[in-house]
Order: sequence, then C-alpha cells, then structure tokens
Amino acid sequence: MNFRHATTEDVPEIIGVAERSWEHDYPGILTRETAREAVAEWYDTDRLELDAVAADTALVVAIDEDADEDRAGPVVGFLHGVVDDDTGTLLRVYVDPEQRGEGMGRALVEYAIDDFDTRGVERVEAMVLAANEPGNEFYESLGFELVQRATTTIGGEPHDENIYLKLL
Repeated sequence: MNFRHATTEDVPEIIGVAERSWEHDYPGILTRETAREAVAEWYDTDRLELDAVAADTALVVAIDEDADEDRAGPVVGFLHGVVDDDTGTLLRVYVDPEQRGEGMGRALVEYAIDDFDTRGVERVEAMVLAANEPGNEFYESLGFELVQRATTTIGGEPHDENIYLKLL
C-alpha cells in the first residue's frame, strides 16, 4: 500500500469507503437509516474537500500499491484527523471491508502519527463508539489508553463513545 495526503479528487472514493465501512461495521449498533444519515453528515463532500487542503487537517488515503501515487484513487482506506496545538485527534480511520486484515489501518495511523510528530504534536487522541469492539481493540493494540467515556449523537440518538490517548 501507498499512503499520501488526500486531494479533492479523492473525496468521492473516501465517501465510498466510509459508506461500505459503516454498512459493514455498524448493523448491530446503528440502524441502516441512521448509518446512512451519519455518513451523509460526517462525510459531506464540501467539508471533505476543504479538509483535504486545510493546514490543520490530516486527511490521508491508502491507495493500491500499483496505482499512480500522483493521481486520485483507487482509495482503499483513509484516516481523517485534525491538529490543535500539541494534540492530534484521529476522528476516523476506515479501511474498505474487503481490504482488511493486512495491517492497513495500523499503517494509516502510524503514517498520521509521524505526520503529527513533524507538526509538534505531543499527544494523539482517538474516539470510537464503545459498542464497536473491533475499533476499541484496534486502538488498544496500537498502545492507546482508554482515558475517558463520553456521549456522541448519531442520527439524533446518543451513543457511548470511548476516548483514547497516546503520548508521543
């Protein structure tokens, strides 16, 4: 796999990975309608296009190693994060369900942490729904420590969320 910062041309493929991931990952947690509404809200095309060029955002894509690194797609995974002073926050990490199990998610997070480190970040936070057992196990396997529980709203419904921290 190759990793690079996303461009605005990658946005449709990022949204596709998000849609397939939410459909695959959350059927026991969210209704199909709620998942679709959340994807439409959280992965708004205009917002992602702005994030692709914003200096305080890390929008990183994983592309097939046979693809041209300088052109859009095919995106098979992505990480969306933000930097605020000395803290980098991993908002979302998704790998296309058909591409999982090969270490791509781990590599995306490591790429982002390296990027955060060059920006002076000292701590990295990550959030995941408490009911998403594979997501929680993923962050714990990367050395993140559960530091807080919070509530987030998805589709107008409250959901417990775990917040993880890793010091650099």
